[in-house]
Amino acid sequence: MNLNALTILIMKKVKLTYVLTAIFCSSILLFSTNVQAQYKTGAGLLIDAGDGITLVGPHIKNFFTPNHGGEGALLFGSDLTVLQAQYQYHQGIVNADGLQWYLGAGPSFIFSGNSNTEVSLVSSLGLDYKITNAPLSLSFDWRPRMVFYDGDSDFLPGRFGIGFRFVFK
Repeated sequence: MNLNALTILIMKKVKLTYVLTAIFCSSILLFSTNVQAQYKTGAGLLIDAGDGITLVGPHIKNFFTPNHGGEGALLFGSDLTVLQAQYQYHQGIVNADGLQWYLGAGPSFIFSGNSNTEVSLVSSLGLDYKITNAPLSLSFDWRPRMVFYDGDSDFLPGRFGIGFRFVFK
């Protein structure tokens, strides 16, 4: 396969990703409702997996207002340590108590064992579920990442996150 054919194939996959994201976002917006945050702060474990290395570590989510929150994580995998933060916008889903969709983005710093540091932009589109009558929250999201290094960049569309949190009021 020559370089032009490979470039065309990659562009088709990126365009498909954008189309599917637009359809998903549009359908979520149709079924959204303005619901109060189900909890104020949650802390637990985040698993970030998919393209590349699986990362695991502690994370915390805090709501500044009912629909606006922030998430921070310190993740470890192979010889990497990743520090990341995200702003997240949340909306409730009609007739689904405790379930919210969210959209977020923020910076990430990747420290490798060979003293290299890379900067990336991480976005997220997912669902957050606060279990009724239990101090637990679960989340699942799509986390595409753009990594910048040595004057170059890589787009990693196939990243996903799973979060388990103990929540505080």
